[in-house]
Amino acid sequence: MGQISIYMMLLIAVLTIGGFVYNRSSALGKFRAARAAAGGKMAPLAWHSQASYHGYFTAWLVALSTLAVFIVGRVINGQGMVFNGLWLAAIILTGLAVTIITGRKVSGTFRARTYVERFIHGLLICLSVIAVLTTLGIIASLLFESLRFFREVPFMDFLFGLQWSPQTAMRADQVGQSGSFGAIPVFAGTFLIMLVAMAIAGPVGLMIAIYLTEYASAGVRKWVKPAIEILAGVPTVVYGFFALLTFAPFVRSFAETLGFSVPTQSAIAAGVVMGVMIIPFVSSLSSDVINSVPQTLRDGSYALGATESETMKQVVFTAALPGIIGAFMLAISRAIGETMIVYMAAGKAANLTANPFEAVTTVTVQIVALLTGDSDFDSAKTLVAFALGLVLFVITLILNVVALTVVRRYRAKY
Repeated sequence: MGQISIYMMLLIAVLTIGGFVYNRSSALGKFRAARAAAGGKMAPLAWHSQASYHGYFTAWLVALSTLAVFIVGRVINGQGMVFNGLWLAAIILTGLAVTIITGRKVSGTFRARTYVERFIHGLLICLSVIAVLTTLGIIASLLFESLRFFREVPFMDFLFGLQWSPQTAMRADQVGQSGSFGAIPVFAGTFLIMLVAMAIAGPVGLMIAIYLTEYASAGVRKWVKPAIEILAGVPTVVYGFFALLTFAPFVRSFAETLGFSVPTQSAIAAGVVMGVMIIPFVSSLSSDVINSVPQTLRDGSYALGATESETMKQVVFTAALPGIIGAFMLAISRAIGETMIVYMAAGKAANLTANPFEAVTTVTVQIVALLTGDSDFDSAKTLVAFALGLVLFVITLILNVVALTVVRRYRAKY
């Protein structure tokens, strides 16, 4: 049944493209005939819509009608009534009929462009509604499951507790005990790794953006910028492998030479590698902000005798500062929500510490650990994952709102 559906979808695509080509060609032919009949003096503006709009009008009608036939046939076949031959014939006949009917409407007065633009407008509205409903569905799922968790564990004990041991929820004598679900160590580990990552990505990304926009030649920019952006295309699981197998052992070996004992999984290993991953994010956003500063401000600074570095520090950077702050806030949100790197390189120990050379855990690591495997979603042990996700969602939302507010409020208008 699945293979038949694939063939049906390919057939719908072929009929759609065929309808577009047929009616576009038909419109071009009628247009040329009308111009020839007028002695070659007929202007294209005499037709309301271009030939391509007539093709698009046919294409989306063919696509919608044949897709409707496909869905109806799918439902009927799902009831155990198999009629693949009739189903195929119905799709083909529907596509051909719509193509012929719309082809008869091709003329200089037919408002194909208006219908196509209305369809695109409606499609964009539908897609926007789907995006909003998806977001609301995510929020609702997090909220409802979190409320179930907070019926068993007090909210204040979860948000301000200092002991994180959700595995005790499997024991009836400890379910809901104060401290078992204290999330402070989890959020402390999350923010510790975020600080380490931003300590690497922030300065390095900003300096790269300044160099590429203000100092680098066109040839250097042509090669350096794509090379840096390659880092953004590397899968995060690859960064996790690199942190676990290469960078973390290096940190441990280096610390041992200095007489310190550092575990293989640590906040410094995950944070540094995450910072490298976020560098293209910071540099790209900062470059866009710096490039948006008008050249006239630079020229005015040079005219007053300022050097290139003085212009950068006192004019360009000052004008671009709100946007750079917004870029940093968005990068912080990206660091807080990272999963694979911290899951592989930071460890799972819920340590309440400010030492980056110790193993810590994060919100995303705990969510993965709690929801993988056979899980019973009626216990506090698994429901706490939704509470962690809800708090993480709220934190990320606040950071994004702050970033947008800073950019909109302090952005200079030139």
